[in-house]
Amino acid sequence: MKIAISGKGGVGKTTLAGVMARILAHRGRKVLAIDADPDSNLASAIGLPKEALAKLSPIASMTSMIEERTGAKKGSYGTMFKLNPKVDDIPDEMGVSYQGVKLLLLGCIPQGGGGCFCPENVLLKNLVRHLLVQRDEALIIDMEAGLEHLGRGSTGYVDALVIVVEPGQRAMNTARQIKKLGEDLKIKNTMIVGNKVTSDEDRRLIEEQLSDFPVLGHMSFNPKILQADREGKSPYDIDEKIKEEVEAILTELEKKI
Repeated sequence: MKIAISGKGGVGKTTLAGVMARILAHRGRKVLAIDADPDSNLASAIGLPKEALAKLSPIASMTSMIEERTGAKKGSYGTMFKLNPKVDDIPDEMGVSYQGVKLLLLGCIPQGGGGCFCPENVLLKNLVRHLLVQRDEALIIDMEAGLEHLGRGSTGYVDALVIVVEPGQRAMNTARQIKKLGEDLKIKNTMIVGNKVTSDEDRRLIEEQLSDFPVLGHMSFNPKILQADREGKSPYDIDEKIKEEVEAILTELEKKI
């Protein structure tokens, strides 16, 4: 299972990604969770303690490693560098494991001219392609809305692009934009999960406004998620309701893919 999770900032996609990764690990699956969002909050959603978090660094900021693998300095433009750098050892050497989930932090792809052709960009996209094509874990990628880390050569291996929306027009407009980006990248299955729903009316609003999307389910507005964030814990560890809701979403996802 290779799943990319996206959505407007603040809609709860990282909560979904973290709880989904923990549930899959609890089921005995090998799980690789990839934080490809510049806000980098997936570690706390998985529940990594501070001492484990201290061992984690964004790959995009590893200047010496990027130079060693590509033959060019990070941030250099117009120079010669390897287009197929070695990446297969990165997940095991630079990932941090917790409760059966291995987490890897990608960091930002530079935006020079709309997705620059530079060493760190090439390294990250080769790494994501390797993770999607050649690794056999369940893979959960917490994306930003722009999907910058996905390249055309790898998206055929994405089983589903899951877009998290809340019952508001901005989140639903962003979902439509992400779906268009996914279609441009030839991602076959785009689905939605509603979050922060407080009533059947919220559910109907999301499902009617986004009627051309398959709906995997909904997560309720839940103060315990804010509590988990304040305490630096995973929602998985402090609330049964979110676990039940994400279990149901996972079950529906597995049916569809």
